[in-house]
Amino acid sequence: MESVNLALILAFVGFGILISLSGIGSIMGTAAGAMATVGAVKKRPESFGSFIVLSALPGTQGLYGFAGFFILQEFIGPEISILQGAGILGAGIALGLAGLLSGIYQGKVCASGIDAIGSGNDVFGRTLILAVFPELYAIIAFAALFLIRGIL
Repeated sequence: MESVNLALILAFVGFGILISLSGIGSIMGTAAGAMATVGAVKKRPESFGSFIVLSALPGTQGLYGFAGFFILQEFIGPEISILQGAGILGAGIALGLAGLLSGIYQGKVCASGIDAIGSGNDVFGRTLILAVFPELYAIIAFAALFLIRGIL
């Protein structure tokens, strides 16, 4: 019977959490923007370009999760230690949750801006600025992943 490598199990669970939660945040955030776009484009079709930018913005969280996998994948192998497996799990939870929540809330900010633009208000730039606030915490979690990698 083959022995079970607990460190590898921890690492793969961490990767699953990292990629899936950050991806779900992007899915929900971009969908919120897209749904708002459908209504707003009926009123202001000339603003479709702005709507696309705001709808796509929450997609970055999924990219952070995907990039995080590539940053940490070098530790995957039969010689992985429990510390490394636990570190990957912790990094996966941190960036996964930050990506999930920031993607959802960034999508809500962007959807509100899309609605406002659709109603005739010139708030594209202000919406971009406000949408950076939830994004910042996904960026901080992504930076923390680099720091965790440094101690593994």
